[in-house]
Amino acid sequence: MSTRRKLPIGIQTLRDIRDGGYYYVDKTPQVARLADSGKYYFLSRPRRFGKSLLIDTIAEAFAGQRALFEGGEAAVALGVEPAAASRPRLYLAEHWDWGRRHPVIRISFAEGRLEQRHQLEAHIHDQLSINAARLGVDIPAEPADPHIRLGHLITRTAEARGQQAVVLVDEYDKPILDNLETPDIARAMREGLRNLYSVIKGRDADVRFAMLTGVSKFSKVSIFSGLNNLYDLTLDPAYGALCGYTEEDLDTVFAPEFEAAAADGQPLNRGEVRRWYNGYAWGPVSVYNPFDVLLLLRMREFRPHWFETGTPTFLVQWLQRRGFFTPRLEQLYADEALLSAFDVDGIEPEAMLWQTGYLTIKGVQRFAGEIEYQLAVPNWEVRQALNKALMQAWHPQPRSAPLRALHDALGQGDVAALQAHFERLFASIPHDWYRANPIAQYEGYFASVCYSHLASLGVEIIPEDVTHEGQCDLTVKHAGIVWVFEFKVIQGEQATGQALQQLQTKNYAAKYRGAPGVERVIEVGVEFSRSRRQIVGWEALAAHPPPR
Repeated sequence: MSTRRKLPIGIQTLRDIRDGGYYYVDKTPQVARLADSGKYYFLSRPRRFGKSLLIDTIAEAFAGQRALFEGGEAAVALGVEPAAASRPRLYLAEHWDWGRRHPVIRISFAEGRLEQRHQLEAHIHDQLSINAARLGVDIPAEPADPHIRLGHLITRTAEARGQQAVVLVDEYDKPILDNLETPDIARAMREGLRNLYSVIKGRDADVRFAMLTGVSKFSKVSIFSGLNNLYDLTLDPAYGALCGYTEEDLDTVFAPEFEAAAADGQPLNRGEVRRWYNGYAWGPVSVYNPFDVLLLLRMREFRPHWFETGTPTFLVQWLQRRGFFTPRLEQLYADEALLSAFDVDGIEPEAMLWQTGYLTIKGVQRFAGEIEYQLAVPNWEVRQALNKALMQAWHPQPRSAPLRALHDALGQGDVAALQAHFERLFASIPHDWYRANPIAQYEGYFASVCYSHLASLGVEIIPEDVTHEGQCDLTVKHAGIVWVFEFKVIQGEQATGQALQQLQTKNYAAKYRGAPGVERVIEVGVEFSRSRRQIVGWEALAAHPPPR
């Protein structure tokens, strides 16, 4: 068995990881490339994807802390304890100019929640004062505006050290995101941050390198209007794996953990690991969320580790208010402008879901100089956990219908049990709840409830399944059975038969009959009464594949 190390759960500093004997996935080849090829950068990634550790790694490199990047005898020669030096040598150890040290200015908004503009300014002032003290320079005292103090800090630091400064901002957007539910405060935060960040461009002669990281990619006309020389790394294919773990990382760096799990009688099936946690893509190589991988290796249990660290209450409520048609989570299309259309006064669902990590890029199409991105849920963790959260908003008593019974009905092809399950699901909603919740009034409500309920099971789901005759509303594949659904919302209280009739007329199920692995195809037409708010029509036709 290979040598095991400690799992760096929640550790965001390179020194602690390297000196403490933790696993470290070497991202320094990309750091070297960034430093060699440009000066001003911006990177957007979802929470807990390793942005803070990346910033710290960059800071230590520019500060000339070579010992952190060395391993073995070379590290011991630089003063590292022999026990800590038994670590792999990083790429940057021999691909960096260690003879030149740059002063590093670091600003972070990762900690705490700032809910007023004066709190934001106090936070910035405090960090500027800490940087000035650490770098040994004097800057104007408060109450000078924060952006004025930052400008002086950059210039005076460069002059005092005789080297251009490095400016690193972690979670640059958090004060805005934390206040999206109160737009006036969010706008005030945006203005304060825009003034601060605009200073960086104005000190070009004194800046060697600058990087801002965060979750959101605000439009350039909002927060970055004064800093329009940033190069956006977010969708650069060369840096798609700058944050996150690749399949190769699991095969190499974390191989000892998989070996140990197997030896302990708790093997982690790699196919399941991939299905649960892989699938995020900002380039040609898909990646895992690091937090998920580390918690899985620690607990050896498949569960929504990342999702549970920050249930997206605001996101769910925001989707609810907008009447978002949840089957769209499986397939959306957007151009780059739409993905960047993120600001306090206007956020598109595609941008919100993509930037927060609940959608990822599944495909790229280029036509006439334009780029179109296909977006979808990245993996089983997000599909299951997000849809469970949505069900709590879509339905007041989501646990009134046991999921185990639903899972069994799908796998056994039990049409009657499935019908009874969904009838109970909608019948359990109190009449007063409908009147108090606008979400129940929009056209896609019933189909969204059905989708989110089914999507939390782990079965294969294809919403708006395309055929040569058009597209049906929902296809579910499970245990060799294909269920093809068509949903209709009718005004009256009596079933019309239109849902099943459309399935038959369009013959949506044709492509599955006789397909490899398909033992049975079941077509289901479901009709919801808007006035009764219940299922009033349920017709099904089942067919076995023809004999061969």
